[in-house]
Amino acid sequence: MNTPIKLAFLILCIALTATAFVIPAKRDAVTPEHEKTVAGICSVVQDKSLCSITLKTVPSNDPDVLVRHLATAAETSVKKGLKFLSGIKPKYKGDKFATTCITSCEKQLNNALEDFADFWKAVGKDITSMADNYFTCKKKMTSIFNYQSTCLDDIYDKTLLKEVQGGIGLGKRMSGESVDVFAGMDKVFNTLNIKTKLNQKDTDSLLPPPLSFYYY
Repeated sequence: MNTPIKLAFLILCIALTATAFVIPAKRDAVTPEHEKTVAGICSVVQDKSLCSITLKTVPSNDPDVLVRHLATAAETSVKKGLKFLSGIKPKYKGDKFATTCITSCEKQLNNALEDFADFWKAVGKDITSMADNYFTCKKKMTSIFNYQSTCLDDIYDKTLLKEVQGGIGLGKRMSGESVDVFAGMDKVFNTLNIKTKLNQKDTDSLLPPPLSFYYY
């Protein structure tokens, strides 16, 4: 192979190698529109920092998507809380009080997850269905938060309370964020100029039953 052809071949190989190692640019979710939407949602919550951190990297400006993401983060944290309780239970095998408290907490968190299933049915697929079932969504999320609060309120041993709170506390905080958002949804809609009307009537009885209802 003569020198010009060798040179051309070498340049082509270098170009192909360089292309292979190019890392695609990551989409930056933080745009002025995104920041405005996140700020509008987080303006009604108590822990604005946690809310902002949770929503900051969500690649969407859609308020419906962002509100759902908060609820999803809460549900994921509750599931992790259940796993945590299962992990510490053997350590307290000989302690009747601690075992009773942990078992009770597991029951409360499972109840919360059942309400999450109802919440997702109520929230539907878009902002319209969320608004149509607004009261029910708020009621279910409040119930989810209360189950977790009850779990912690029943533990009067400070050492055990601190440990359990460390394992399930994030789920409670994230659920509290969603409760705040639904409680302040009128303000969020006004801030973001969403004209959809929020239904203040309970639609729980109108929701379709779970699939298990149709099977023996």
